[in-house]
Amino acid sequence: MARPRRTTKRDAPDRKPKKKVSILDTERIVWVDYKDVALLRRFMSERAKIRARRVTGNDAQQQRAVARAIRVAREMALLPYSVRQVTHRNKGKRDRGDGGPPSRRDEPMPTPPDGETGPGEVTAEAVEPDAAVVEAVESTEPAGEDTA
Repeated sequence: MARPRRTTKRDAPDRKPKKKVSILDTERIVWVDYKDVALLRRFMSERAKIRARRVTGNDAQQQRAVARAIRVAREMALLPYSVRQVTHRNKGKRDRGDGGPPSRRDEPMPTPPDGETGPGEVTAEAVEPDAAVVEAVESTEPAGEDTA
């Protein structure tokens, strides 16, 4: 035989949910200013989304004013459009799970055989100037005159 069902507070027919009281009503704010960032942040979630009326307790007119002020403050760069959340779900693994080839960044640079230079390496021959170029430069400079 089944047990009788327990009654909860939700099942009571004469109980109504408590009406949320707006922050604007409690602080007696008539005009919502887009420059009042501290007030506007109270109507935004931690991910910078505008909270709903049922959460804030605003009436329709107040919610329109708050939403408009938040949009203007975002445009003026006083409030963020979104907050960057960094999650580490992969724990160092690649994004794709297809097991494809590793990216070229993961591969080490190949070393050239002895006597050859790789990209970006400088040899002793490249550092020493050519003798013909040195003679040409010395012959064009005026001898003995300092340009100071």
